[in-house]
Amino acid sequence: MTPSPPTQLALPHVATLHAYTPGLQPAEPGWVKLNTNECPYPPSPRVAAALRAEIGADGAALRLYPNPQSGPLRAAVAKLHGLGEANVCIGNGSDDILNLLIRVFCAGDAAAGFMVPSYSLYPVLVGIQAGRSAPIAFDRSMRLPVGKIAASTARIFFLTSPNAPTGIGFPNAEIERVLADYRGLLVVDEAYAPFAGENAVPLLARYPNLVIVRTLSKAYSLAGIRVGYALAQPEAIGLLDRVRDSYNVNRLSQAAALAALGDPAYYDAMLAKVKATRDASLAEFAEKRGWFTYPSQANFIFTEPKNTRGETGPAVAQSAYDFLCRRKVLVRHFPSHALTAPFLRISVGTDREMQVLNDTLDAWLKTPHA
Repeated sequence: MTPSPPTQLALPHVATLHAYTPGLQPAEPGWVKLNTNECPYPPSPRVAAALRAEIGADGAALRLYPNPQSGPLRAAVAKLHGLGEANVCIGNGSDDILNLLIRVFCAGDAAAGFMVPSYSLYPVLVGIQAGRSAPIAFDRSMRLPVGKIAASTARIFFLTSPNAPTGIGFPNAEIERVLADYRGLLVVDEAYAPFAGENAVPLLARYPNLVIVRTLSKAYSLAGIRVGYALAQPEAIGLLDRVRDSYNVNRLSQAAALAALGDPAYYDAMLAKVKATRDASLAEFAEKRGWFTYPSQANFIFTEPKNTRGETGPAVAQSAYDFLCRRKVLVRHFPSHALTAPFLRISVGTDREMQVLNDTLDAWLKTPHA
C-alpha cells in the first residue's frame, strides 16, 4: 500500500495558511540595512563576556539543559519593572510569548482581536491555531478606537504600542479606558516601549485583564539571541507556563539576556543616541522634505514619499523602494494594505547610515521617473 503524502495527512486548515513574511536578510556585505528595526549598535560588552563564560573552555556546559523556567532571568526582569517573579514569563523571543497567548485564549469559538495595520504575525498565529480573527481597522489618523476595542467580543485582543508600522504610541489614559470596559484579555505588545515616553507597566497592578509583552531584540540589540517576556498577574503567567515548552529558552540566550539587563548605563546611552537620530530624521522627512510622517515613538519612521511633481501613493512609494534597493539601501514597503501602501518604514540606523539613505533619496528625486 502506498502511504499518503504529507499534504494529505496534514490538518485541513494548514493548507490555507500563509506564513509570516520577515524582512529581507541579505547575506552579502555592503548593504545599509534599515528594514527590520534592528538596533544599529552592538549589545553591551558584558553580553559577549557572559556568552564566553557560559560556553567555557571546552563547551561542556552545553551538554546540560537550561534552567527550565529561566529562573534567574525572571528575577532580573521582575526587578527591572518593580514586580515579583510570579508576574514574569520568559519566552524564546516575544513571538514565543504571543504564540503561548494564542494557545491559551484562542480557538474557533474564541476569537483573537487585533488592530490593522499592526504586527502581521497575529493573524498568522491565529491561523496556525485554527482560530478566528476579529480585526479592527485604523484609519489614517491612527487614533485608538477605544470604544470599538472595549466592545469587541474577542476573548483576547492584541494592541501594539507603539504601533508597528506607524510608530504611534497610545497613552496610558486611553489604554486604561479600554481595560476598564473590555471583558477579554488585553495584550499590550510593547516591543518598542523603551523608545517611547510612556508604557503600560503602571497599569498592571490595577487590571488583571492586562498582559504586557516585551522583547530584548530592539532596545537591547539582541535580535539574534531571541529573548522576550510577558508581564501579568500570576494567574495569567501560570496559564502561559502550562502550555510553554519545557526548555523554551536556551542557556546562551539566558546568559546573554542577564548580562544585558545588568548594564543599564550602557543601554540608557544607546537609547539616547537612537532617539536623537530618530528625532533628527523625523524633522528631515516632515519639515525639510515636506513628506507626511507619523510622529514615531519607536526606533523606526513611517513616511509617505513625495516625488518632484508632488505626487504620493503606492506607485511613488514602490518607485522609491526599488531605487533604494538597487543601490543596496534596504527599507520596508507594505503594499498589501491601503493605509500602508503609500508609505515606507525606515529603521533608525546610525547617523552615517541615515545620511546615506537621504543622499540616495535625493538621487531618486533627480531621476526622470521619480
